[in-house]
Amino acid sequence: MIYLYGHPGSTCTRKVLTTLAETSTPFELSLVDLAKGEHKQEPHLTRQPFGQIPTIDDGGFKLFESRAICRYLNDKAGSPLTPKDVMERAVMDQWLSVEQSNFSSAAMKFIFHYIFKRPQEDAVLDSAGKMIDTTLAALSTPLERTSYIAGEQFTLADIGYMPYVEYAMNTPAKATFEKYPRVMTWWGRVSARASWQKVRG
Repeated sequence: MIYLYGHPGSTCTRKVLTTLAETSTPFELSLVDLAKGEHKQEPHLTRQPFGQIPTIDDGGFKLFESRAICRYLNDKAGSPLTPKDVMERAVMDQWLSVEQSNFSSAAMKFIFHYIFKRPQEDAVLDSAGKMIDTTLAALSTPLERTSYIAGEQFTLADIGYMPYVEYAMNTPAKATFEKYPRVMTWWGRVSARASWQKVRG
């Protein structure tokens, strides 16, 4: 049994929950109460030295960092969320890198400000908005040709973006998303998946 330590409202926990659902992997969720600061206290700091979520314990094998966890879970399940073709797999990795380096941090500025009520300066939001716009414009290119970010297969790349898009679409950043119809079509497709409906519910 895999034990997942996290919070269902957390973007990174949601990535792992989606991967677990997509791979039909049995697990048990142990809630880390963010409001009480449990992620910054023991025993969680022993599991995650940076005081973040989520982490997993798979029969004594302990792992933190959501992207590493998602890869591990996918590999353990026979890699259903990774393209077999080497070029498509490289494209998946490319867009996962873009998500980590360019998109998620920018989207989180809007999420912090409008969803979690952690105020951000106007200049920070302006810069983040421009980065979101640049990323969505870039994503529109592959989505012109394919149903998913890395091709015709739903992959870890799609999962990587989904929690941030979900929250950002409930902020003024939604107007930027709506400028890109191919991204919106992709979002309609992936957000309708049973795994995501289960996670967001």
